[in-house]
Amino acid sequence: MTKTTYALLAGALLVAAAGAGYQWYDHATKLTHAHAVLAELGAALEVKTHENKELSEALQNEQQRNDAFEEQIDSISSEVGDLTKLSQIDPELLQKYSKVYFLNENYIPSELTQIPQEFIHDDDDEFFHKNAWRFLRDLMEEAAEDGIDITIVSGYRSFDTQRILKNGYQVTYGSGANTFSADQGYSEHQLGTAIDFSTKTLGGGLAGFDTTAAYAWLTENAHEYGFVLSYPPDNAYYQYEPWHWRFVGQKLADDLQDDDKRFYDLDQRDINEYLLTLFD
Repeated sequence: MTKTTYALLAGALLVAAAGAGYQWYDHATKLTHAHAVLAELGAALEVKTHENKELSEALQNEQQRNDAFEEQIDSISSEVGDLTKLSQIDPELLQKYSKVYFLNENYIPSELTQIPQEFIHDDDDEFFHKNAWRFLRDLMEEAAEDGIDITIVSGYRSFDTQRILKNGYQVTYGSGANTFSADQGYSEHQLGTAIDFSTKTLGGGLAGFDTTAAYAWLTENAHEYGFVLSYPPDNAYYQYEPWHWRFVGQKLADDLQDDDKRFYDLDQRDINEYLLTLFD
């Protein structure tokens, strides 16, 4: 090989080395730039992630505040609704009358409805509180479906009617009338939510009612329709009156039945808690 050939070969090697070096340098430069770009993107991504996290937390907090506000609105609306409902219910209907509270001579239930003759023992017109009537109707119809002989002998009584009735008893029984008949203004019948039951077999009489299937049925089922026995044995007001039942609402009647308690044994403040659900 001649010197010229060696020279050419060496030159070629130098050119090749120079080209490879440039390619390596170019690649390294691009790689460095890529790393820099990736670093910038990573930093930007981290910033965005942090911003998104803050935004998400802000949205979550705002949602919680909105939820709390909605709950407050719902609570206020419910309270307003309850107050509106309560304002439309006569508070006298759950008062403990019978020698405890007094109804004046001008008190008349806000709405009365006539009881259909099919449920009445005789031809007298009997009335009951309109809002409570559907519960009494259901009771009478269910008892009839169960084959129970039961009839109504007395519903609403005015102040004057009670006075006349009590005066008549006093003429016949003297002071003994106080053991079974309320003075005017103290009778549950004036509320329009008390009922005296009898049977056809008894001829509409009251004596012996506690020996009838009707009384046994009422004892087991009346609470489901919101009725309770006002004067059970050994009550503090009048003699035992198995025929006299009062509407106090299904919830209160159910609770009294479940707890084996009497209406007049409860504190008036506890009874008042049931006024809102009286006709539910």
